[in-house]
Amino acid sequence: MNAYVFPGQGAQFVGMGKELYDTNAEAKSLFEKANEILGFRITDEMFEGTDEGLKQTNITQPAVFLHSVILAKTLDNFTPDMVAGHSLGEISALVAANCLAFEDGLKLVAIRANAMQKACEANPSTMAAIIGLDDAVVEEVCASINDVVVPANYNCPGQLVISGSNEGIDKACEILTEKGARRALKLPVGGAFHSPLMEPAREELAAAIEEATFNTPTCPVYQNVSTQGETDPSIIKANLVAQLTSSVRWNQSVQNMIAAGANKFTEVGPGKALQGMLIKIDKTVERAGIS
Repeated sequence: MNAYVFPGQGAQFVGMGKELYDTNAEAKSLFEKANEILGFRITDEMFEGTDEGLKQTNITQPAVFLHSVILAKTLDNFTPDMVAGHSLGEISALVAANCLAFEDGLKLVAIRANAMQKACEANPSTMAAIIGLDDAVVEEVCASINDVVVPANYNCPGQLVISGSNEGIDKACEILTEKGARRALKLPVGGAFHSPLMEPAREELAAAIEEATFNTPTCPVYQNVSTQGETDPSIIKANLVAQLTSSVRWNQSVQNMIAAGANKFTEVGPGKALQGMLIKIDKTVERAGIS
């Protein structure tokens, strides 16, 4: 069974999507529609911008979404048996599975990105990748710290990203290094995504999700919060709202997809991060990428 997976923030690169824009009339039309919806030419940022500019959350998120979704929309024989997306990529997956219209998906991404940017500016915070420890050890250390520190991204065995206040993350990294982490690396991100510090953004996004039209997807969408293949629009909406302040359970989601019969995973969008995680989750499944 074919599973298609969609990357999140961090996969962006200058020049992303340009070849698609130049060579595919349908893709060009969708990119131009996106420029209209957003009210600025995001294609300029994507094709000819700077690394620094593309790292801004309010640019990064729509850029990664557009690259992924327009690729999926212009693929021949795009017939997934199941889809999933990492964090932001979950909205890409929902559009690819026809649960959300392209326009509605892009509007939600823009609202999500701007709300997260505001939350980051109001409450300086960060994230760190912890490499080489069991999840239970990381969870225990997070729970022992008085500042806000939580497990944010369960990427693959031995790789768990934590999220929280600057002081809390510094303390956690120090303790986790003492406990034998191979690396405890602070990430170049704008704030504490997938933590309680994103509550103001969650509230803003929840209102927009409530107003958007969600249809029954053409295949199950394995969501970050539940790790299950969801098809009920009301459950999908609730999980999408919860995602901003909840952990991304990617490792568990992929394992559930494999248990449901997925034996080929195709990453659609910039980068190869999800393929790298997949190797560590299960070496036996076939992997591919379309970027």
